[in-house]
Amino acid sequence: MRKFNYTIKKLNISDYYKLNDIYDMSKFPYTEKFREEIQNGNRVVFVCECKGKFIGEIAYVFEMNDADYTIPDKRIYISHLVVNKKYRNKGIGGALVDYITEECASMGYKEMSIGVDSDNEAALHLYRKKGFDNIIFEGEDEQGKYLKLLKTLTT
Repeated sequence: MRKFNYTIKKLNISDYYKLNDIYDMSKFPYTEKFREEIQNGNRVVFVCECKGKFIGEIAYVFEMNDADYTIPDKRIYISHLVVNKKYRNKGIGGALVDYITEECASMGYKEMSIGVDSDNEAALHLYRKKGFDNIIFEGEDEQGKYLKLLKTLTT
């Protein structure tokens, strides 16, 4: 596996549309909703950057109005882990999960939740590997079957 240098940093809202380096934001239905959540302080995004380009993204969200996902000062929701297709299977997703896990634990959170499509085997493998081993809900919506997973944080 070829090694390369990257950094993980908090996204500055002025760089929001540089997330297009990772995925086509014009085809993503929540682009404006996510931007608004960043502006109002409910969503905090971290990006993985390599050679001036964003190659990965992950966020935490304080309030989802769903007790499976968020409990004030106890459980925080992890959202929108995505890595540019060219950079997948190089450990970036795992590095982003590790980074945000440390961030959330340092803020005093005891648990992290995440939602994942039931048929997304790559994501399920990563999340289980990173400690999201408790299924707290199985359901189905207009986009298909999904799971809500929980990870207990240790300090």
